[in-house]
Amino acid sequence: MRYLLDTDHISFLQRRSGAEYATLAARIAQYPPTDFAFSIISFHEQVIGAHTFITRSQTPADAVRGYTLLQEIIQGFSAAPVLPFDAGAAAIFEGLRAQRVRIATMDLRIAAIALSRGLVLLTRNMVDFNRVPNLTTENWTL
Repeated sequence: MRYLLDTDHISFLQRRSGAEYATLAARIAQYPPTDFAFSIISFHEQVIGAHTFITRSQTPADAVRGYTLLQEIIQGFSAAPVLPFDAGAAAIFEGLRAQRVRIATMDLRIAAIALSRGLVLLTRNMVDFNRVPNLTTENWTL
């Protein structure tokens, strides 16, 4: 395992369209599937999004769309290992908090998982993630 996909890269893969998707998919195709992982944090973020869509649905068609989205999330996350936010990641997270690294909590948790496993984080959010000491990031959508 070499790469952890951030939620933004996962979203491009789920959309399956656009220039960013084509670029990302081409890069991923150059590596074996075993080189990639997701984080439980990204799964959580996506489930929250689907849940919000479902709870705000106004019509049966909206509800169907929301539950379809939720099912697609589950299926998509079965394509690679989902790494936990375990004790090692939590310790790194707390250390980054103690250093006053100022990025969103979910992003900091994703960074902590990548750091705890020595993985490169694939993300478009370079501004925030570059604030995390020793985190290696790459944007494969360019």
